[in-house]
Amino acid sequence: MEIITAVRGFKDILPPETDKWRHIEATAHQVFRAFGYREIRVPLLEKTGLFSRGIGESTDIVEKEMYTFIDRGEESLTLRPEATASIIRAYLEHALHAAETVTKLYTLGPMFRRERPQKGRYRQFHQIDAEILGPDDPRTDAELILMLMHFLKILGLPNLNLEINSLGCAECRPAFREAILSFLHGREEELCGDCRRRLGTNPLRVFDCKVETCANIISQAPLLPAFLCEGCREHFEKVQASLRLFDLPFHQNPKMVRGLDYYTRTTFEVTTEFLGAQNAVVGGGRYDHLVRDLGGPDISGIGFAIGFERLVAMIPEGDGDASPDPILFIAALGEMALRKAFFLCNRLRMKGIHVEMDHAGRSLKSQMKRADKLKSVYTLILGDREIQENKAFLRNMLASTQEEIRLDSMEETIMRIER
Repeated sequence: MEIITAVRGFKDILPPETDKWRHIEATAHQVFRAFGYREIRVPLLEKTGLFSRGIGESTDIVEKEMYTFIDRGEESLTLRPEATASIIRAYLEHALHAAETVTKLYTLGPMFRRERPQKGRYRQFHQIDAEILGPDDPRTDAELILMLMHFLKILGLPNLNLEINSLGCAECRPAFREAILSFLHGREEELCGDCRRRLGTNPLRVFDCKVETCANIISQAPLLPAFLCEGCREHFEKVQASLRLFDLPFHQNPKMVRGLDYYTRTTFEVTTEFLGAQNAVVGGGRYDHLVRDLGGPDISGIGFAIGFERLVAMIPEGDGDASPDPILFIAALGEMALRKAFFLCNRLRMKGIHVEMDHAGRSLKSQMKRADKLKSVYTLILGDREIQENKAFLRNMLASTQEEIRLDSMEETIMRIER
């Protein structure tokens, strides 16, 4: 019978790679909580309208990539392709904005997009997402970026580059939009089909196109910083000044527009040469009207999303490994010894100590080989005769030494060794 394999673009995460995942998760919890963020967990499945309204009808995500279906109640549902819209939906549905003026939230979990699978990019992928809802102060932007770079630094990621830009606001972006349309007038047929279609919805997305002909055309186009209004220019300058307080290196990238329609003012990416063509590790930015567009009050927000798989690929080998090796292996010989070993093994596990045993009660030689293969630090040798004499032998597998210990004080002895 043929073995059923995983769906294309969906990946099993196996040990020891899961140790890196837990290390990243634990570091995220530690760092984000220190900056005042609280964890939120949102559903995998949402109403399709949440993403078409929130992300934007002209984005690649909504146009091409979402897993959308009609359920038995004739309702259109979508597996979440990103977390920001879901977090804001929960923020509004549960009136979190009424409880506090500043809300800091983060979440970790899987997202779903039907893209072409490639290194570091899968159809089920995972993200770490952080959002600040409420303030529109430029120091908020800088604080979020500082937290992000601090988190990546703790993980030890190599060769990171922080790129920032300002996308302007509703006051200054229309003039830039008209300048781009004017620049592209007469060259529409040279653009790819996607870019031609977007000229009527969001022409700024041409800057984000990876098709070489489009990139060559747009390389000579006007750039948005020249069109920023006074408010946006001042906001962006204060963001940069706040980052310089911490000597945080960054590079202004005036062509960065990001792939989602809701961004305004500050946008940023963290890239690395380590990942090849798909070099972005993190992307994020400010969205001053997304809450309003999803039916809420006009509340500002800013956030980022980190690609979990890309973090895992970048962490140096050996970093974050939580050793799976047991501290103790119990080699039991005889029925009474097996019963005692079973009791002791699970008692110690319930106290947080990693202990293993062989339930089959094979020969001592076989069990010692098993202990050695598991890289157990100690092996407790226990037989029926030892049970009667209230003793056992504790062998240090690293030093190849052995001592006799009393059975009635065995737990205390093992606990003392573990400490």
